Amino acid sequence: MKFDFKKLLPNNPTSFEGFRAIRIVTAIYLLVMVVRSCIHLFAADGGAQSIAGIDTSVAGGDNIIAIFHQWGAIQLILAVLLFVLFFRYPGLTPLILLTLALDPVMRFIAGQMMSVTSTGTPPGEALNGASFYLLTFLFIASLAKKN
Repeated sequence: MKFDFKKLLPNNPTSFEGFRAIRIVTAIYLLVMVVRSCIHLFAADGGAQSIAGIDTSVAGGDNIIAIFHQWGAIQLILAVLLFVLFFRYPGLTPLILLTLALDPVMRFIAGQMMSVTSTGTPPGEALNGASFYLLTFLFIASLAKKN
């Protein structure tokens, strides 16, 4: 199988010449990102305690919640931007997938720098590895040349 790295920044970003399934799975993943972002932005506790299991009843708990809300806002901006690029410029699908694949990597690095204390494993942490492998597979497949 041959890979075309020129697909990362194609001359014609208005068409994607890869496998249709890659676009479908990527669209579903982006939709999940929008939902996740909205939960962080609009949930009363930003998902900090109700989902991530972080004790927000401690001193500074309101700051923890505020940071989760701000994180949701930034995630939503990124997700919407990627959605716009995804639909307006289908040829940028490999670049979008590379961007998405870097997210779990950066989360892992941040988690190694300072771990989060919670009552359980937050879903983002639990799904980090699976997300990375899925997105890396999709990214590599998006660079493959169709016969």
